Amino acid sequence: MSKRIAILGGGESGVGAALLAKKNGYDVFVSDSGSLNEKYRNELEQSGIDFEEENHNEEKILRAEEVMKSPGIPEKNEMVKKIREKGIEIISEIELAYRFKGNSRIIAITGSNGKTTTTALTFHICKTAGLDCAMVGNIGFSFARQVAEDPKQLYVTEVSSFQLDDIKAFRPDIAVLTNITEDHLDRYEYRFENYIRSKFRITMNQQPNDYFIFCEDDEVTMKYIKQFNIQSKLLPFSMRKELRHGAFIKDGDMYIRTGSEYKMMSVFDFALRGKHNHYNTMAASLAAVTMDIRKEKVRDAVKDFQSLEHRMEYVSTVRGVEFVNDSKATNVNSTWYALESMTRPTILILGGVDKGNDYSLLNDMVKEKVKAIICLGKDNRKIHDAFGKYVNPIVNTGSASESVRAAFHFADKGDVVLLSPACASFDLFKNYEDRGNQFKKAVREL
Repeated sequence: MSKRIAILGGGESGVGAALLAKKNGYDVFVSDSGSLNEKYRNELEQSGIDFEEENHNEEKILRAEEVMKSPGIPEKNEMVKKIREKGIEIISEIELAYRFKGNSRIIAITGSNGKTTTTALTFHICKTAGLDCAMVGNIGFSFARQVAEDPKQLYVTEVSSFQLDDIKAFRPDIAVLTNITEDHLDRYEYRFENYIRSKFRITMNQQPNDYFIFCEDDEVTMKYIKQFNIQSKLLPFSMRKELRHGAFIKDGDMYIRTGSEYKMMSVFDFALRGKHNHYNTMAASLAAVTMDIRKEKVRDAVKDFQSLEHRMEYVSTVRGVEFVNDSKATNVNSTWYALESMTRPTILILGGVDKGNDYSLLNDMVKEKVKAIICLGKDNRKIHDAFGKYVNPIVNTGSASESVRAAFHFADKGDVVLLSPACASFDLFKNYEDRGNQFKKAVREL
């Protein structure tokens, strides 16, 4: 008899998991408390997969031998509590994908900031070097869908702490942790340590032949690393000191040492600008070198990489005012990095769903670089309280077009308007992509 699996959530990861489970002979039931996107509904119907929407059929779900929980569903969800009470094992979509990946290798990348850019750059290097690879996870297709529909020899996977929370055997050959800063604390009982432990789960099943790449300049990572029994080979990267093993930047050059030592290239040849992107580039280059990719290939790929949509994306210059879309900045640290790279007076568009943000981290950057703040969210009191004494004006707006018009009004020729919200987008937008796209549309309409 086939194993019964219930899948909570009918988005990309849920439907990807359903397709993979069905392909491997599971009896699959998908349940979503909201309504399904038409594309996903059609896929489930065409595959003959049993599903429901706008409801959770308890009896059906609790009959499952295993439950795959989509990453967006928190532990405090009533249905999740009932599943836990009954003792049914809950796994994440990356765990299910791992089960059926065969002999393929995995580079898994997590971190509070920079993981999407690092994932995309690592994939770009691997692809440029001719490897049979796919970019999956929080970026592109779900890992499970890729395994089900178009298996590859290598998966470059962006994984979130939510996905790592429900792994059992998932083991990346190369694990990358970009950094750890306070984020998603609403999901971790407002305890930073819970979130830190989640991130380190990426190393949980690694073996001595695997690699763990991490930032030696990140204080939180270094404070906690000794608390975990990490079996894999450690490869740190740093901009503050020369390392015997790993990657570092010295006098404007990136060096990589993973056995044989060599100078890689000048940071002035990196396609990605800004200090934070130098860290991302070191992490991606280290991952590539552990895959035995030749340094010439790494160098070429790092030089011609195109930066990502919604991540410090240049939109347009209107009457001397430059507009930059950093909608993917959904936490305070991302916004700090964005402001750090600004060299001209900045009008900052900020706000959305606050995840327990500590805005004081931005004080110095805001004082130094920001001449006006445009709030884009339903509840902006915290932003006014945090920056009212440093910045005047601070203006409330209720849509992307209103925020763009207000920012343009306060901008002078030579200024930059930066959308870098430091918050989630769910109050006014579907997601950060929708927020970024509406921002870009509004800029074009000026």
